[in-house]
Amino acid sequence: MYKTHFGLNNPPFGLTPDTQFFCELPTHVEALNVLMITLHNGEGFIKITGDVGTGKTMLCRKLLNELPEPYDTAYIPNPHLPPVGLLVAIANEMGIEYSRQIGQNGLMNLINEYLINNAAAGKKLVLIIDEAQSMSIETLEALRLITNLETEKQKLLQIVLFGQPELDEQLDDKAIRQLRQRITFSYKLKPLSPKNVADYIQHRLRIAGMGNLCIFSGLAIKAMHHYSRGIPRLINILANKAMLAAYGEGLSSIGVKQVYLAALDTEDANTKFKFLGFRKRFLLLLLLTIAGYFLLPPITSLL
Repeated sequence: MYKTHFGLNNPPFGLTPDTQFFCELPTHVEALNVLMITLHNGEGFIKITGDVGTGKTMLCRKLLNELPEPYDTAYIPNPHLPPVGLLVAIANEMGIEYSRQIGQNGLMNLINEYLINNAAAGKKLVLIIDEAQSMSIETLEALRLITNLETEKQKLLQIVLFGQPELDEQLDDKAIRQLRQRITFSYKLKPLSPKNVADYIQHRLRIAGMGNLCIFSGLAIKAMHHYSRGIPRLINILANKAMLAAYGEGLSSIGVKQVYLAALDTEDANTKFKFLGFRKRFLLLLLLTIAGYFLLPPITSLL
């Protein structure tokens, strides 16, 4: 609705993981470097975790797009499957033909044969699993068995797990301690700092066609960081709603009032303030945002 108003070519704050908008923030660049280096070194198991909305799926898609030859990839976006279901999904990704009655052992043999032939052709296969915290203990154990497929000199399959912190709780289960021991590298995505939030917002606006024009005030950026807790998905939601509020008022820039209204309209936003030990600038932010609540109508009235 506001693209023309702000002179944009594309919506800047969509929730789909469009790698065109990938922002080279320190935590995401570091995670991507860890992935590239460990895969290059032939490590078998790599784990990337982060809270909901911290950019795991975006990073996953970036990895899929940037892995060079001789890497091939198999991608499982929804691994909430029984053990045989996981093997079926992997076989489908690899393009393996099989009969419906083949069973778990038969699938494992076909996957093993495929991996041996793949390695003989000079290829390296990387299995990338998103939302790995949804896997059951039994399915995780089936995944461990796949990692047994190796030659005397090399791993036939490298696996990257992307998951929420609950994945670490799953891996603490004694029943799959052998899998936990095989994870050679782990990385945890961190929330964005206030400066990162400013860079992130400006980057997405620039990619969407705004150029270097900054339409979020400095105070609005601070409010955005507070309300979103530095979580990219929440930043997208809040920025989109704040721009919608500014559009409804005919404004060409976004201030703290629009961000405050966006936060009130967002269930997971951090709208609670603690006064003890609060710095003066944050107290000023609170006063301004409360004033904004009475000066602007709710966002829902603009829809």
